[in-house]
Amino acid sequence: MLQQKLMEDLKNTMKSGDQKTLGVLRMVISAISNKKIEKKGKGQPEELTDEEILDILSKELKKRKEAINLYKTGGREDLVAGEEKEAAILEKYLPKQLNREEIEQIISRLNLDNLNFGEAMKLALVGLKGKADSKIIAEIIKSKLG
Repeated sequence: MLQQKLMEDLKNTMKSGDQKTLGVLRMVISAISNKKIEKKGKGQPEELTDEEILDILSKELKKRKEAINLYKTGGREDLVAGEEKEAAILEKYLPKQLNREEIEQIISRLNLDNLNFGEAMKLALVGLKGKADSKIIAEIIKSKLG
């Protein structure tokens, strides 16, 4: 369903002439196609679930955020604006991201006693994947585990 939305938006964007959005949508659709090829090579069903597409979108957004930080550090404000526009386009397709307080509330409800960091992260990501930045989740868990 999400893939259909992306394809529909690609067609509409081609008609409107918005080159920035068009480039981002083409990049995402290309990443989806690559994932399909990868799955086919492993003998898995070729079609992607919405969750797998959200994972692709999240990874692409993470790349943009990392680039923004690097460009800011390097004093390249001209490149920051372009990356921020791409990040905003990607965020339209992702679920609303939770803030730190909301993440802390969800993690506080989990029973993390007697778990190591990896196990605690797996448990937290079950309910938070795609809804929260994994860096923030890791910071909160580290503070909870001591």
